[in-house]
Amino acid sequence: MRRSAHPSRSEAADPFIRVRRSKIHGSGVFAVRAIPRGARIVEYVGERVSHAEADRRYENRPVQDAHTFLFIVDDETVVDAGVGGNEARFINHACKPNCETEVTRGRIWVRARRRILPGEELSYDYCIGRDADDPPDIDEVFECRCGTLRCRETMLIGRPPRRKK
Repeated sequence: MRRSAHPSRSEAADPFIRVRRSKIHGSGVFAVRAIPRGARIVEYVGERVSHAEADRRYENRPVQDAHTFLFIVDDETVVDAGVGGNEARFINHACKPNCETEVTRGRIWVRARRRILPGEELSYDYCIGRDADDPPDIDEVFECRCGTLRCRETMLIGRPPRRKK
């Protein structure tokens, strides 16, 4: 019997991951089987929009609501995984992550930084930047719950800007 060049759903490769409840936050993504170091695990997908559109979509949310599925691709494009996204949108932040993201030709990939064992939760550092107009409690808004030994206690990178008294 001749095989099709395009595998059916049942013939597709074994999935690396599964979404389930997380100890870090809400839902998380877990390895179903061992994932080798360097493997591309999943593409972060969703609706591709401009930065202005991404800002418009989230401008009326309370400042204390840090929950978004936005991922910046470049100076023009943001992926909103809240619209048409896949399981990659549930990968949680960690200060010592087992994954990293890479943008290649406008596509966002989640890649294993090290070998990941079955049952481990996948994570990457969100590297959320700070803005001069952030509210004073921004670190609490973006509180990190990864629980690693060297947790920086926030998903934000860099030191808070000095505020004028």
